[in-house]
Amino acid sequence: MTNYLALLARRVSIAFSTIPDFTDWLVAARLVVVYTAIALPLGFWSGFLKIDVQTSWRTIVGVLIGCLLTPGITEEICFRVLILPHPEENASGLMLWFWGGASLALFVVYHPLNGLTFYPLGRSTFLNPVFLLLAAVLGAACSIAYLESGSMWPPVAIHWLAVTVWLLLLGGYRRLYG
Repeated sequence: MTNYLALLARRVSIAFSTIPDFTDWLVAARLVVVYTAIALPLGFWSGFLKIDVQTSWRTIVGVLIGCLLTPGITEEICFRVLILPHPEENASGLMLWFWGGASLALFVVYHPLNGLTFYPLGRSTFLNPVFLLLAAVLGAACSIAYLESGSMWPPVAIHWLAVTVWLLLLGGYRRLYG
């Protein structure tokens, strides 16, 4: 057990301290483009997304800062850094697929569980199949960004960007807070 806790502590330390290089940010940007190319057409076609711009500065600042902490940093630590092998661990391809699948499944399942327990206001959103599909695509993009960079910062940026755009521009704020 002590070795396992030491491994997790090392993963968090390395993920926080690894500074992404230009290539890491380029990969992250490409992943954002791919996510956007999937999320926008699917979201608008299904009616899950709609243009709904938040204009209150209090709301905008709160979302920008709040989303960096959660879901950005907290969910990336929980679902990427603590679960996925860090690139320095030289995990085999089979192990990367296994832990990648486990990470993605837990990430997707976490959302409806959160809506059913701790955040009942989000229940209908977090149980929505389109939301869950978009969460799965976002989780895959964040996993790739983490595995490519070894840093938590590219997946945090991707996650933060996707959620803040959804909340501030695409109807997410009204869905979650009325």
